[in-house]
Amino acid sequence: MPDWREVFISEGLFGVLDHGVISTETADFSNGLVAPMDRGAFILTGINAGYVRVETRVLTARPDVEENDWEEIVEVSVHAPAGDLKVESLELGPESGSVCSLSPSGPNWYRLRVHARGREIFRDKASIRPVEDYLLVVWQASPTGATILRSSEYIERRLRINLPPSE
Repeated sequence: MPDWREVFISEGLFGVLDHGVISTETADFSNGLVAPMDRGAFILTGINAGYVRVETRVLTARPDVEENDWEEIVEVSVHAPAGDLKVESLELGPESGSVCSLSPSGPNWYRLRVHARGREIFRDKASIRPVEDYLLVVWQASPTGATILRSSEYIERRLRINLPPSE
């Protein structure tokens, strides 16, 4: 049974932040779902403000892909130099149920797999009632590039926007 927590969203984002540090200037928003920074990452939501449901899992190794009914799945490498990755609302701070760290090996590199569904329901609107779900799966791993495991029309548009111009 999923252990959903509600996280408050502002400006269409929430974070997986390392000791609360936000390095906005280093964020790579190119894949449209998860923006790794030099420490931690932003998760891009469909709603602009309100609440989403989030479940987290910390594993010891890369799991099989849980496709089920997830609309989007993207993996990125996340650095945690303080070793204190937590789910955080950018306005309200750490999510109240997020007392355990998502970085059990302390300061290190981790792989973050973000599963999302419902991001198109109230795109750029507000929703006090959660309509979007996110599953965040984390395990220790050497850094590597982003991997899109399941795409959507929104992610495809973001990728086209970020393509270098043709010669």
